[in-house]
Amino acid sequence: MPVMVEEVMDILRPESGNIYVDATIGYGGHAVRILELSAPDGVVVGIDKDEEAIEWVKRKVKPQWGERLIVKHGDFSNMGQMLHEEGITEVDGILMDLGMSSKQIEDVERGFSFKDDGPLDMRMDRRSALTAAEIVNRWSEEDIADILRTYGEERFARQIARGISDYRKKKEITTTKQLAEIVKKSIPHKFWGKIHPATRTFLALRIVVNDEMKNLERGLEEGINLLKSGKRLCVISFHSLEDRIVKQTFKKSLDEGIAKAISKKPILPGKEEIMKNRRARSAKLRWLEKDRRIK
Repeated sequence: MPVMVEEVMDILRPESGNIYVDATIGYGGHAVRILELSAPDGVVVGIDKDEEAIEWVKRKVKPQWGERLIVKHGDFSNMGQMLHEEGITEVDGILMDLGMSSKQIEDVERGFSFKDDGPLDMRMDRRSALTAAEIVNRWSEEDIADILRTYGEERFARQIARGISDYRKKKEITTTKQLAEIVKKSIPHKFWGKIHPATRTFLALRIVVNDEMKNLERGLEEGINLLKSGKRLCVISFHSLEDRIVKQTFKKSLDEGIAKAISKKPILPGKEEIMKNRRARSAKLRWLEKDRRIK
């Protein structure tokens, strides 16, 4: 279920004749709403690195919208090149929703969740070589501790890395349940808290497998460059590291005169939306408007 759809529409203000980019189209929720509001001839370029999501959109969504919906498989860090392939050099609005869809999380074979046992994969793009299994079985204990601390903000990073190192000496770690149990045993029970003890570890591994932070930085730069003057870029983030990068990038663009305005504070989902969609509870929406003087 897409998050903060109407809030995004209020910011992008879709109009007929304009071109918009849904840089993380997923299963098409935001893109369809943009197409509805930009009728009769607004165009949406939908991008996603998840080939399964792209194929689903091609089968289930594109037939209804025809040439008004252009679907591209790839990472938004290469947004400019993908649009250039379609003869597009500038756009009237961009959305980057950084969250994962429930379909991705619930697909056991993707290995994103520890709720059901599946292979330790975590690749958004299955063409990529690096998997979570490769990291936990081949990377050094020090490197594992570092990524858990940096990307998972995990206070017990060293203990978890030691638990992984000790376990893999006896047996290879191949499934999500194996890893989740190792993490649980590495953290004292009194520190488990409200979320599952393995949550931060799985987050950190997913970020590294998909190189999410570097791709986000490059994707923001690409998006800002593609915007027409006076048009807006929206980003929905779901954890503090993402939000920090978005906030810092937007502020830098404002200070350098590239942006005319940015959101002073993140827009948060309402209580009613959170009740309907628990995934929305950690979402933060920020926007940037490009300076009209910038060519």
